[in-house]
Amino acid sequence: MKTRTLYIFLIAMSFFQFLFAQDILKTEKKLDSLFQKTAGKELIQNALFRVDSKALDFQQSWAYGQFKDGKKVETNSPFHTASLGKSFTAVIIAQLVEEGKLGYDLPMFQFLPDSITNGLHIWEGKDWTQEITIGHLLQHRSGLSDYFEDQPKIGNNMLKVAFEKPDKFWTPEEMLDFYKAGFQARFAPGTDYHYTDTEYLLLGLIIEALEQKPLHEVFQERIFGTLGMVHTSMHLRAKPLKEPATPLTEIYFGKEEVSKMKSLSSDWAGGGLRSTTQDIFIFMKGLFEGKLVDTEILEAMQNWTPASKGTYYGYGLMQWRIRELFPLLPNLTLIGHHGFTGAFMYYCPELDTYLSGTFNQSEFQKGSVEFLIKVLMELKKTKTDSQTP
Repeated sequence: MKTRTLYIFLIAMSFFQFLFAQDILKTEKKLDSLFQKTAGKELIQNALFRVDSKALDFQQSWAYGQFKDGKKVETNSPFHTASLGKSFTAVIIAQLVEEGKLGYDLPMFQFLPDSITNGLHIWEGKDWTQEITIGHLLQHRSGLSDYFEDQPKIGNNMLKVAFEKPDKFWTPEEMLDFYKAGFQARFAPGTDYHYTDTEYLLLGLIIEALEQKPLHEVFQERIFGTLGMVHTSMHLRAKPLKEPATPLTEIYFGKEEVSKMKSLSSDWAGGGLRSTTQDIFIFMKGLFEGKLVDTEILEAMQNWTPASKGTYYGYGLMQWRIRELFPLLPNLTLIGHHGFTGAFMYYCPELDTYLSGTFNQSEFQKGSVEFLIKVLMELKKTKTDSQTP
């Protein structure tokens, strides 16, 4: 009798495994259709997407489009990560905090020379520079303006200057001088939120001051080398340990292709990396599995402050609360970062799933978020179906 019961149980298990495998195949087809349809929208020339779901035992990568020379974009093609790089800089800071070399509540000016910090933050006639903490810089609560997109007192912001001087290679010091020459503070430190690359420029300089070496070398030693991210490096400043089979996928600002511009060097500690979807997955998995910082530090990085509807910002990490964006949707979250080019890297804890990729189009930032929500809905449905007898 026991043998017969065991036999029936094994037959049932095999049947449910077969059904689950069929569900996964259906999900893969739906995600493929969703990605191809999304990437086929106007202005998108190429795109990359990867899903790694431990809960569903599912991993798949997709590529869309071709290079200007006609060659196809491949799933392992590298892309400019844009602001995903902020999370990498934040992890280095977190490691230095863990090692006792920094503190989130310590003032920024202690780690930089007076030539950098003097008069950096003037608000309502008062110099607040010495009130800015490391945590303020990480969480966009310093009150400093964004040299990339904010409007300076005179001239243009970096986004426009980068097009005016496409062959200009920017050093961190030149970027800081550019900020000081034309930008004003927006509020007193710690009293509000304003997303700004200026803060990550300062964090990069702090890292270099403490480590006594260029930032791209610190990235290589502390993150890329540690995790085996062989295809990742700082764009225009270093080469990866292993060159991918294809060149950097082309980036578009509207209809204009910009990936060859040396002025992209103006995005440094705030997002100057190049990587692949596989390497980005390795980074995110390493972060959430404790390979880069310990649990206590990772929790500190998730000290959320409101940024916009349904969106929160921690120490170099973004969080999207899907139900707050759309009340009828499931209570799912995404933790990671987004980039100006439609690049993204996220972990969904409820589905134990990592998402990485890019649409390489500055006009598709909102569209990329909508795409990810649709992906989550498909994965959520598959997980629910697999748990239903």
